[in-house]
Amino acid sequence: MKALIVIDMQKDFTTGALGNPETAAVVKPVADYIRSFRSQESDGAVIATMDTHFENYMETQEGRHLPVPHCIRNTEGWALEEAVAEAMGEQAVILEKKTFGAIHLPEQLQKYADQLQEIQMVGVCTDICVISNAMILKAAFPEVPIRIIANCCAGVTPQSHKNALSAMAMCQMTVVEQKA
Repeated sequence: MKALIVIDMQKDFTTGALGNPETAAVVKPVADYIRSFRSQESDGAVIATMDTHFENYMETQEGRHLPVPHCIRNTEGWALEEAVAEAMGEQAVILEKKTFGAIHLPEQLQKYADQLQEIQMVGVCTDICVISNAMILKAAFPEVPIRIIANCCAGVTPQSHKNALSAMAMCQMTVVEQKA
């Protein structure tokens, strides 16, 4: 079986506080890709991460380095993009995370370890949260191929997106452009 990991497709990263034209542009391709994955991989797992901060965000280390409140739990910007949430369906697993990498993501995938053939990844931001989670998964599952769907990811800038894709490729992950 395959697992699709959807990273932080939340409004604050697409059109909200930290959004940019590139991150906004991947909402539809990500939703289309999720629908395609679900139709092709009937036994596949869809797991989404949600960046989750609280009212004290500005007092955290991240808040001091990135002083833009975002993804504050239960705000509009914290919510997943509607098209993405709809595409994932009710059976998707959603993991909240307080920082770039979801440290409980490997535990969630461990349920499928004996049958896990591939991990696919989409989402934002390529250069922060996608790469952080990809590295965590590569460390936890070194023999499971990880496929980064580049055209369903976007970064803070186009250049940092490309740099992150190159770094993941150097760490033995497959980076592809793929249609839904």
